[in-house]
Amino acid sequence: MDLKTLFIILIGFMIVAIASNQIAKVFQRIKFPLITGFIITGILAGSSFLNFIPKRAIDNLEFLNEIALSIIAFSAGAELYLDDMRSRINSIKWMTIWQLVITFFLTSFVIYFIADQIPFMAEMEEAVKISVAILFGTIFVARSPSSAIAVINEMRANGPFTKTAIGVTVVEDVLVVILFAINFSIAKMLISGEEINLLFFGILFFELIASFGIGYVTGKVLEFPFQFKLDKNMKGIIVIFIGYFVYFFSNFIVGFSKELLGHEIILEPLLIAIVGSFVLTNYSKHRIEFKEVLEYISPVIYIVFFTLTGASLSFHTLISVFGIAVGLFLLRLITMILGGIFGVVSAKDPKKYTFIAWMPYLTQAGVALGLATIVSTEFPGWGHHFETIVIAIIVINQLLGPPLFKWVLNYVKESHLKAKSDLKESTRDAVIFGLESQSIALAKQLEKQNWSARIISMEDYDLEGEHKCEIINNFNPTVANLKKLNLDKVEAVVLMLTDEKNYILAEKIYENFGTKDIIVRLNQHENFEKFYKLGALIIEPSTAIVSLLDHFVRSPNATSLLLGMDDNQDTMDIEIKNKDYHGLRIRELRLPTDLIILSIKRRGQMLITHGYTRLRIGDVITLVGSKKSLEETKIKLNP
Repeated sequence: MDLKTLFIILIGFMIVAIASNQIAKVFQRIKFPLITGFIITGILAGSSFLNFIPKRAIDNLEFLNEIALSIIAFSAGAELYLDDMRSRINSIKWMTIWQLVITFFLTSFVIYFIADQIPFMAEMEEAVKISVAILFGTIFVARSPSSAIAVINEMRANGPFTKTAIGVTVVEDVLVVILFAINFSIAKMLISGEEINLLFFGILFFELIASFGIGYVTGKVLEFPFQFKLDKNMKGIIVIFIGYFVYFFSNFIVGFSKELLGHEIILEPLLIAIVGSFVLTNYSKHRIEFKEVLEYISPVIYIVFFTLTGASLSFHTLISVFGIAVGLFLLRLITMILGGIFGVVSAKDPKKYTFIAWMPYLTQAGVALGLATIVSTEFPGWGHHFETIVIAIIVINQLLGPPLFKWVLNYVKESHLKAKSDLKESTRDAVIFGLESQSIALAKQLEKQNWSARIISMEDYDLEGEHKCEIINNFNPTVANLKKLNLDKVEAVVLMLTDEKNYILAEKIYENFGTKDIIVRLNQHENFEKFYKLGALIIEPSTAIVSLLDHFVRSPNATSLLLGMDDNQDTMDIEIKNKDYHGLRIRELRLPTDLIILSIKRRGQMLITHGYTRLRIGDVITLVGSKKSLEETKIKLNP
């Protein structure tokens, strides 16, 4: 194939991939996984319907599959960080053993004995049936670390059950690649009719050791781009190139060994990539940066891989095997439940985990689909049916897996989501934790603006009536005591204690009360990230004063206005509740001339606004101007 033809095919596929990304976002809005949208778009664009991606084009784009598989393997290895697993190593060990052993052996055994009920296996020879059965059993072991991590981050989950779940998920995804390398070689020998003897196992052992060795070298090579101050895009391109070279080198060794020795030496590129990623993650200082680069390039990789996979499917075949896929899904589900029971008992984990321990492991994604693609490519006769069934099972797992994982995290009380606030409208009520001169000054300033402010002190201070603020002394910040402050009905909480005490309070308030605004005075910059993840508004005194002086120098009038230095000026956040303003453009608001719109926040996101930005019910609009005009506008927007 000439370069011009390849270029045309790439341009065509790029257009389909862009469409796939947009269509998948529609699926995401209706609570379907992104990969479902990618696969369905690929099916529509493939030979089954529109034929935008014909079969010959899929063959020419095989190198994209290889790049995607290498990045998926890098991502799996990057999650295998040993320091995060040490506290739950016993539970991870036993759960992994039982999930792997029961799932692989039981599913392989059952599929072999029901082979006559599976249309594409019915006429196969016994050796081929055994091969297909063990390949199914292998892929059923695969999990999805990316999906599990997404759920854990969404639920802000942490605890022994969560640590075991992510540990088992990552370890099994690594072990399944090793298991696949062994069973794939056995399957090829059985199908070709060659004898399986000690020499075969000796060669297989050599191939695995060689793959591990080359993987170690790959890990060292992966460190190269992170030793220089390169742009993230450039680092991503280098990582992609290294991933593709792993496949290129493996394919070269196959051809070279066959020509030189008369026997193919088969290296496992997925295993090489996982080992390389594991080496960098655990034995270099570039773990975090490497993971950030993978997260940066992965969305594009997933679009390409899953769309291309969908395009290779036959819609008719998918429909014809869907009933079989449901049956095999239930088979896998039963083995996972049994594996969970045995794992909990062997690890001596709490009994309440016994019948729920399987729930985090249902989801499958990249690695499972990648292995199915390899089978389809190697055995084109029946491999296409095999891949189609696996994809149908993966789609079912993706639909049911994340909701089950979320449910079990709530059940074991390890999720830490923001509580729902009972605050219906502005109360202009603030609670300040920490008694000092700044907190007293803040309380006085708030009272001047017609806010009520309470100061909470952890110690006993007698201020001899210096001011009119309400002060609560000797406060013990238990959840029960915090409830007495009615924090779910408070508009803002200000934390002015040490960072450690501030974080403990912020987390309790976030999880139990859902207070609208948590404002934190930060003492050490290294603690910024953990407060940011709680959605807190963070003030750093060391940088705030410099920023304030900078604004005074560059725009003294605006800064004076925003700081309320003019007695007749104020700022106000107003939530739009009046349906008459829904869909109205900002330029059509007809605000008083002494009001300025500073920002609009929608669903927690700040909008870049202009005159044609349309308002929506629930938008929070920040205005600055005269107090009289602000009050009049509030009545209109939030009656």
